[in-house]
Amino acid sequence: MDKIVVRGGRPLRGEVSVSGSKNAALPLLFASLLTGEPCRFRNVPELVDIRTTERLLQDLGVDLVESAGHVVALRARQLARHEAPYELVKTMRASFLALGPLLAREGRARVSTPGGCAIGARPVNLHLAGLEKMGARLEIVHGYVEAEAPRTANGRRLRGARIALDTPSVGATENLMMAAALAEGTTQIENAAREPEIEDLAAALGKMGAHIEGAGSSAVRIEGVAALGGVEHEVIADRIEAGTFLVAGAITGGETVVRGARAEHLDAFLLKLEEAGAAVERMADGIRVRGPARPRSVDVRTAPFPGFPTDLQAQMMALLTIADGAAEITETIFENRFMHALELVRLGADIAVDGNHAMVRGVERLSGAPVMATDLRASVSLILAGLAADNTTEIRRVYHLDRGYERIETKLAALGADVRREKAGAP
Repeated sequence: MDKIVVRGGRPLRGEVSVSGSKNAALPLLFASLLTGEPCRFRNVPELVDIRTTERLLQDLGVDLVESAGHVVALRARQLARHEAPYELVKTMRASFLALGPLLAREGRARVSTPGGCAIGARPVNLHLAGLEKMGARLEIVHGYVEAEAPRTANGRRLRGARIALDTPSVGATENLMMAAALAEGTTQIENAAREPEIEDLAAALGKMGAHIEGAGSSAVRIEGVAALGGVEHEVIADRIEAGTFLVAGAITGGETVVRGARAEHLDAFLLKLEEAGAAVERMADGIRVRGPARPRSVDVRTAPFPGFPTDLQAQMMALLTIADGAAEITETIFENRFMHALELVRLGADIAVDGNHAMVRGVERLSGAPVMATDLRASVSLILAGLAADNTTEIRRVYHLDRGYERIETKLAALGADVRREKAGAP
C-alpha cells in the first residue's frame, strides 16, 4: 500500500495541464454498449476507474481494441453476457451505468448495486423509477438489479416516457439518456442534472446518431432512434482536477496556470476563490491563480451544477483552514462528506462538524502529521493541507487517489512541490 509524503512550505509556481474528465469518460465508455460499431475516445485519463470499466466491458463481451496514450477504442459487436458482477461494481459506482444501455440494446441486464467512496448513501432509486416508466420490469434480488424490457410493437426494447427526477442526479440523467436514445418515441427528463459531463455525453451520443435536445438544462428531450453508429470523441477536461490545482496555487501563496481548464465549468468555485483573496485570471486556454499572503474566510454551500461542486468542498476546506476568520461550509449533496475534517484537525486545523455543517476557524499555520485518507477528494484535501503545513505530512491509504487523479504527485512536483509516493507498511 502506498503513501504520499509532503514537505510543505513551498509556494507552487508554473504550469500544469489538466487531464481528461473521469466523470465524463466513464459514461462515454458505457455508451459503447449501445452500438456494434467502433467507438474511439481521446483524452481519456489513465486511472484505476477507467481500467475497472474496461475490465467490466470486456467481461460483457466488448472488444478493447486500443487502450494507450489516453485513447480508448471499443467495439461491442455482440455481447457475451448481461451481468455486471459485484466484484467489479463494488469499487466504482459508475458501473451502474451499464444498466440503461444493456436494457436498451439487449432487453435484459443483471447489475450489482454499486459501491465506491464511502461518502454517504447514493441511492439508485431514481435510475430504477425512470427505467420502469420506460417499460422495464425490475427486481432487486440478492444485491443485484435484475431487469427485463420486452420488445415493443416496433421491435424496440424500451418506450419513451415523461420522467421527473426528485433530485437532479447526474448518474440517473446519464443512465436514462442512454436508455432513451434507443427507445421508441420521445423521452422527456425533467429536473435533469445540468453538469458539463451531461453535455459531453449528449454530444457524443449525437455523433452516434441520437436526437437529444436541452442537455445542460433542467429539461432534456430525447427522440429515440432504431440504431446508433460509432463515434470518435474527445473527452472534456476534468474541472475537479483543475479546481484542485488552482487551490494548490492559492493555499501555498504561489502562482499556477492550469492549461485546458474551462472557466465556464467552474464559475461558482472561481467566485469563491476570488472572495477568499486569490487573483483569478480566466484565459482562453486555461486559468491562472495567484494566491494571497493569507486567504480570507468565506462561507461555502455545495449545490448541483452550476452551484459550488461537492467534489471541490474538501479542497476548499483545506484552503479555509489557514484563512483569516471563520467560515461555514454546508454540504447539501452527501450526508457523510466531512470525514476529512478530523484528519485536517490532526494537522492543527480548527474545525467543528455538526451534521451537514462545518465551522472552520482559520489558524495561522498547519503542522505536518501522519493522516489517513477516507475517500477520493479527502485524499487530495490532505495533500493540499500538507503543501501549506510546516514540516512533513504523510497521507496513508491513498489508493483512493488513483481512482480520480492521474499522476498527481508528478504534476505537483513539476510545480515545485516537495511531494513523493512511497511504499507504506500496514496502516
